[in-house]
Amino acid sequence: MGQKNKLKRFADLLTFPNVYENFTTKVLELHGKDGEKIEMKGKWDENHFKNGNPITLELACGGGEYTLGLARMYPNRNFIGVDIKGARIWKGARVALADELNNVGFLRTRIEVLSHFVERGEIEEIWITFPDPFLRESKSNRRLTSPFFLNEYRKFMLPGSIVHLKTDSPQLYEFTLETLEAYPHATLLFHDDNIYNKPLYIPELEIKTFYEHKHLEDNRLIKYVKIRLD
Repeated sequence: MGQKNKLKRFADLLTFPNVYENFTTKVLELHGKDGEKIEMKGKWDENHFKNGNPITLELACGGGEYTLGLARMYPNRNFIGVDIKGARIWKGARVALADELNNVGFLRTRIEVLSHFVERGEIEEIWITFPDPFLRESKSNRRLTSPFFLNEYRKFMLPGSIVHLKTDSPQLYEFTLETLEAYPHATLLFHDDNIYNKPLYIPELEIKTFYEHKHLEDNRLIKYVKIRLD
């Protein structure tokens, strides 16, 4: 994407009422429509959704295909897509506005600082869909199912909440299973290294992202892990 198009999308985001942005981790604050500073921690329902329904996060949401798919599937739940790439979030946010999906919001920030913007007990579920597997061992702590990130999620999730991982990466899949064997604050509920060679475990797995379509065209096997955080 050209720099001109990126700049236009960044400008558009400032006009979207369903996008909240943290421009730098050096200053942990959020800005909403027209760049106005807004407090969202513990106030996602009060300041955005206004319906009291439970909230699910999609981490590393990209264009928000899963966020949008889940929102359509479950209109009585709320969904927040989280990504650091504003040009990607622009896609999902624009569709949500056009389709009047009022149970959708987007948060532009780094996942490492997410607990600064959501309150303890505010989130009931997480979906991690085709994240960067960070294959180099030196970057294993950046994998979104590493102990570091599981500890971060526990800062804002209700006890007993569910984390879903959907990936094409055998390395991330095996890493996640190995992590859960040693991690004391989570329980492995289900895992499958080839979800499409049998009836789907849950209907949410029917949703496919842009990248998943490409992975399937390349004959990659799609894997799934379901985790309960204690």
